[in-house]
Amino acid sequence: MKKLGLLFKETSGSRIRSSLKESNAVFIIKYSGLSSPDLSSLRKALKGSAANLFVVKNSVARRAFKDSGLEPLVESIEGPCGLVFAKEEPVGASRALCNFLKEHEQLKLEGGALKDKFLEKKDIEYMARLPFKEVLRAQVVMALNSPISGLVITLNQILAKFVYCLEQIKQKKTN
Repeated sequence: MKKLGLLFKETSGSRIRSSLKESNAVFIIKYSGLSSPDLSSLRKALKGSAANLFVVKNSVARRAFKDSGLEPLVESIEGPCGLVFAKEEPVGASRALCNFLKEHEQLKLEGGALKDKFLEKKDIEYMARLPFKEVLRAQVVMALNSPISGLVITLNQILAKFVYCLEQIKQKKTN
């Protein structure tokens, strides 16, 4: 029979590995100095953006990151660390983290990974300023629609000028 501590480490490690496979992004934070209610409010903020916070022993997290091919992130895991897994849109999770960071200076962003790309703190902060996916889609549609709209407006102006010219000719002939 395995010891309870070893069983807990194995379970935590497998949970991290499965979360890494299921998530679009993972962020490493340092929460030293945050109270338990603050951590609970962070979890609530992250839950709204389809992300969750997982606190685990550093040795377990390091081993799981190495097994998942995220060795560069192992260096960021020191002291009281938490892992934030963004299951859907990583922009929402990074925005929730950065908003929480403004109110709680004790929280520190260490880095993360977006699929196979490694992120630094500045990358996560930049991602938090990006618009949501729906807004980006709307901007692309508007950009694609713009040349067509311009063509229609130009053709309409040509027709309007032609009609105006015909109207002027008509008025001259009636006078």
